[in-house]
Amino acid sequence: MKKTLFLYLFGEITIPFLLGMAAFTSVLLMGRLLKLADLVVAKGVPLTDILRMIMYLIPSFCLVTIPMAFLLSLLLAFGRLSTDSEITAMKASGISLYGLLLPVLLFALIAYLATTFITVYALPWGNTSFKKLLFDIIESRMTLSLKEKVFNDEFPGLVIYTDGYNQENHLMTGILIDDERDPQEPSTIFADNGLIVSDPSAKVLRVELKHGSIHRVSGKTDYRLIEFQDYSLRINLSQAPRELVKNELDLTFDELREGIISARPNSKLLWDMQLEFHRRFALPFACFVFALVGVPLGIQNQRSGKATGFSLSIGVLLIYYVILSAGKTLGEKGLAYPAVAVWAPNLILFALGAYLFKKTAAEQRIPLFEIIPAFLVWARHKFNSLREHR
Repeated sequence: MKKTLFLYLFGEITIPFLLGMAAFTSVLLMGRLLKLADLVVAKGVPLTDILRMIMYLIPSFCLVTIPMAFLLSLLLAFGRLSTDSEITAMKASGISLYGLLLPVLLFALIAYLATTFITVYALPWGNTSFKKLLFDIIESRMTLSLKEKVFNDEFPGLVIYTDGYNQENHLMTGILIDDERDPQEPSTIFADNGLIVSDPSAKVLRVELKHGSIHRVSGKTDYRLIEFQDYSLRINLSQAPRELVKNELDLTFDELREGIISARPNSKLLWDMQLEFHRRFALPFACFVFALVGVPLGIQNQRSGKATGFSLSIGVLLIYYVILSAGKTLGEKGLAYPAVAVWAPNLILFALGAYLFKKTAAEQRIPLFEIIPAFLVWARHKFNSLREHR
């Protein structure tokens, strides 16, 4: 009988979980789709590269959406079971609320392992691959967009004119470059020929110029002329899109651990790495916390329907991530230890979940579900009174 019950509960949780994953991932993806659509329409990036970028973004979304979808699925599943009096029937058969917690915790364990795999392996792989692909796209767009006998302004702060350009080996001839990256000292560069060379590891493009001159103006009267045989013009792409800059989110678990060991004591880098280290374990553990919170809230919400279940999930998630964000801010400023700052939401909601679960197991009504209906009745009465006076 228990096996049948466990499989039944698994089925009740699985369907809303998958729907929640799809819904939450779609919402998060919508924020990126506008930028990705601009790459296709305005920049001519192939659709296959856009799909690859979306694939690389999925791990960072799943890190958040798996716990969110799990909480939503519990609220909807146990809300329906409570509304249809199935929870009452289970209790009448001798199955307590604690007995129903086992399949929920098993599902939470699966969600925890999946989220942990994402934080340890998939997240750094996805972030690193996304930034590498973005660099390749920017590099190819900038080099391929160079046209002969046309003023090209694809490079940030630069305008490049060339009499001849070979797309295959990136060789230019008859070069004029207007460099205004430093507004205080704009310069104009002439060169007989040059070669564009990329350095993906440093996120840099170099223009190796031959036989030319640099005309530089400083202020209104200072003018300098520099002639050269060889000159290397560096274009730092990591300063153009911020997404190219590597940070602690891109580090693997081993790199984070080594960075924490080798970082200078009490430095900002050390605190940032420790925050990220604990975050990668705290977010997956939220699945167990949401299991303890979601079951009693779903059962107590037996007369309000799916809309209230969805609203409750958003409310709990909002509380969780507000506390997490506040803790992270305190941790970054050195006002709280990284472990305390990141694990605080789990500890607070775990205590809340234990209280709610104990009240529900004892068949006691949670005050929240008494206050809200009373407030709605009061508000409706006030509205009707005002309308009658008019």
